[in-house]
Amino acid sequence: MAIPITVLDCDLLLYGRGHRTLDRFKLDDVTDEYLMSMYGFPRQFIYYLVELLGASLSRPTQRSRAISPETQILAALGFYTSGSFQTRMGDAIGISQASMSRCVANVTEALVERATQFIRFPADDASMQALKDEFYGLAGMPGVIGVVDCIHVAIKAPNAEDLSYVNRKGLHSLNCLMVCDIRGALMTVETTWPGSLQDYAVLQQSSLSSQFEAGMHKDSWLLGDNSFFLRTWLMTPLHIPETPAEYRYNMAHSATHSVIEKTFRTLCSRFRCLDGSKGALQYSPEKSSHIILACCVLHNISLEHGMDVWSSPMTGPMEQPPEEEYEHMESLDLEADRMRQELMLTHFS
Repeated sequence: MAIPITVLDCDLLLYGRGHRTLDRFKLDDVTDEYLMSMYGFPRQFIYYLVELLGASLSRPTQRSRAISPETQILAALGFYTSGSFQTRMGDAIGISQASMSRCVANVTEALVERATQFIRFPADDASMQALKDEFYGLAGMPGVIGVVDCIHVAIKAPNAEDLSYVNRKGLHSLNCLMVCDIRGALMTVETTWPGSLQDYAVLQQSSLSSQFEAGMHKDSWLLGDNSFFLRTWLMTPLHIPETPAEYRYNMAHSATHSVIEKTFRTLCSRFRCLDGSKGALQYSPEKSSHIILACCVLHNISLEHGMDVWSSPMTGPMEQPPEEEYEHMESLDLEADRMRQELMLTHFS
């Protein structure tokens, strides 16, 4: 369908920025196929975001023509899902690069403000037990309430002398800690950690670790790979399994942990601004971390609206810095080692 975009561009050429009619682009004027191809989400989902974020995006402005919440959301979705530079996506909607930048910033902050509403562990015992039952049904691993891992998202160099964001591959990145459930819904997201920190250090310093060390979510644990240390609340695989029970434990662990690997691929496939294929996020670490968190909020909202996390076309595995093994240090936590041995004896012998 034509052509609200063309009209906007003509207005810009004929009258300049001050006379551009930004409200001419209406969702009802374009097809569902167009919305999905340009913005990655269906019409009703976009209408929901307008209702959810509208008040935050309609704050008073000194400009004679404030950009509508609908247009701001379309601009931000286009950027998140395409990974295109702001100039290109702004041209598609008919707004300047400066306006595009404001739209992305406004929508990002509005989503970040609502992060705790959509990213959280269940609060009641029944929901926690449901998590355990679902994970147990997947591969026979008992007591699991979530799967944890880290993912690097490339960002521009903050400055020439700050090496804290340089990861082991020599790239600037944020190392983001996430926990998901069996559906791929994110229950914890921490996006502020610099790329030089290894996964185990991120977890050790995280609020997630503090919560579990303080005794939250007792009688349950997370699953993590060998980039983390074994803990009483974090089960990792054995580095060199020897007995049949150890092999079965490792196989069940791998099958369960693959849920978050699949979630990462889907997240970066849906939000191409995160996958690095169009270059690093061209923002400060703080703004980049907010963009990542905003995409995670949208990810969870889409699940709540029936958009299956596994339905998006997937790219290949994300290219990550090589993992290191920490098996030789696990014996420092004797209680955790005892719990894992008991788990293998009870459920995998």
